[in-house]
Amino acid sequence: MADFSLLGQAFFMALTLTFMLIGLVGTLIPIFPGIVIIWLSALVYAVVSALAGTMTGWDWFLFALITLLAGFGTVIDNIILAAKLRESGTPWRSIILTGAALILISLFFTPLTGLLTSPLILYLVEYLRLRERAAAWASTKALLVGFGWTFLALFATGSVMIGLWLLWVLF
Repeated sequence: MADFSLLGQAFFMALTLTFMLIGLVGTLIPIFPGIVIIWLSALVYAVVSALAGTMTGWDWFLFALITLLAGFGTVIDNIILAAKLRESGTPWRSIILTGAALILISLFFTPLTGLLTSPLILYLVEYLRLRERAAAWASTKALLVGFGWTFLALFATGSVMIGLWLLWVLF
């Protein structure tokens, strides 16, 4: 970044890293686009670096890897949750109803409220469908396990994305 002073460069890197870490922490909340925030941070950094004329082939390669991981991260959460729920025998209708309720509640209240109420909603949907507490709980438990695996996958993906960005800016 030839046009920035050393202090300006350090500030911009710290700001980029701060947004990336916010995105990483955001992976705790299923509907928070943490992976997208990490990628957007890298994109802004890439654009500014390209405009400054400092993007090398290595930098573009690492940005491409970050982009591929971002694509992976944006779909993996849905795949993991759906797979866990389908393993428990939860039908697509219940999965879709719960997902829609999570989005609506998150929009009208907060994402945390949506996250906390989605297991209850799934339990109620499954209980109304099956009229059996144990089966409704099995679906709910699968959702909770899916949330855990999703968080781990997204956190790992986000961490690798940030690690690649650090390789990019430090070496």
